[in-house]
Amino acid sequence: MDFTLPESAQAVRRGIADICSRYDMDYWQRCESDKRWPEEVWAELAKGGWLGLAVPEEYGGAGQGLLELAVATETLSASGSAGGSAFMYVLTPGFGALTLARHGSAEQKAALLPKLATGEIETCFALTEPDAGSNSLAISTFARRDGDDFVVNGQKIWITGVQRAAWMLLVTRTIPAAQARPRSDGLTVFLVNVPEAVAAGRLSYRPIPKMGANTTPSNMVFIDDLRLPASSVLGEVDRGAAVLWDVLNPERILLAASALGGAEVALRVGVDYAKQREVFGRPIGANQAIAFPLAQVKAKIELARLMLHKAAWSFDNRLPCGTEANIAKLTASQAAWEAADAAFQTHGGMAYSLEYPVARLLADARIGRIAPVTEELLLNYLATQVLGLPRSF
Repeated sequence: MDFTLPESAQAVRRGIADICSRYDMDYWQRCESDKRWPEEVWAELAKGGWLGLAVPEEYGGAGQGLLELAVATETLSASGSAGGSAFMYVLTPGFGALTLARHGSAEQKAALLPKLATGEIETCFALTEPDAGSNSLAISTFARRDGDDFVVNGQKIWITGVQRAAWMLLVTRTIPAAQARPRSDGLTVFLVNVPEAVAAGRLSYRPIPKMGANTTPSNMVFIDDLRLPASSVLGEVDRGAAVLWDVLNPERILLAASALGGAEVALRVGVDYAKQREVFGRPIGANQAIAFPLAQVKAKIELARLMLHKAAWSFDNRLPCGTEANIAKLTASQAAWEAADAAFQTHGGMAYSLEYPVARLLADARIGRIAPVTEELLLNYLATQVLGLPRSF
């Protein structure tokens, strides 16, 4: 066993950290308060080729895997962006490039991967629906065959990044859920040209007001008689589950990486304050009531990172990684929440002051315990699929 990160991942960590070193915590605070995309960081990532990490070399990318993407996401998040802003690195390199590289047709790859590598275009992912929630197989957005085309109708919710996306990975039903046997049959994933669909009046969206992560807007999406050619299918008709699993496992892994970076920055903020703040003639960090929760968080971060790296490595080696991805997501999001909570408690009353980043870190950390999948469903997977306990539904 070798627990050393490969040089490729270490180089990614150094490169992303170098870019992020030019943007301090105040920068990320301003982006969040202004609800502004971190354009400057994004431009530097694009210029340095960091958006093409998962794009095969023949399409102008670096040809790296999910492990390198996870390290990049964690490093970006740990720089101060935390969970909310680091999600930008999940959308295009993760959902877009990684999924297209595995499941796209030759024509789709040639048309989109070079532009994803340079940052010329961005993607978003549309799965969740108002009436289905975490029950992804119960979605009702339907793609009806009409000659050589498909006509799509439905709604999606919590779709992040639609405003900037050139292409949407849209998950639909082509066999109604009630008729599908097994339930995972009848899913079809489409590539949708977002600007064209919006201009034609067939796709619209409405931002959802949020308590945090406001650098990346999330939206309700409405799809009305959207006509798509068969060439827009990603993977196979009715066999979209294969594509979906290769989206959902990386999604869990990359958002675990984002949460882990958020845990690191929250821990750093808490430790720095504990060293500097003096009460009763000594730094508050000398008190075990302050020091021990921070030390406990450090232990949980390191444990979560081991599972994160194992999950990403397993995916890259085309090994089963569902268990590892779920455990990584569960433990990293819990570590992020505990780190932010410990930092909040360490700051005492000053945690409520917007002079400090603690409130933002707490809001961002809370996301990971409910999105993109709740802790309860992660635990349910482990209970039924790993431990063999009976299903509750």
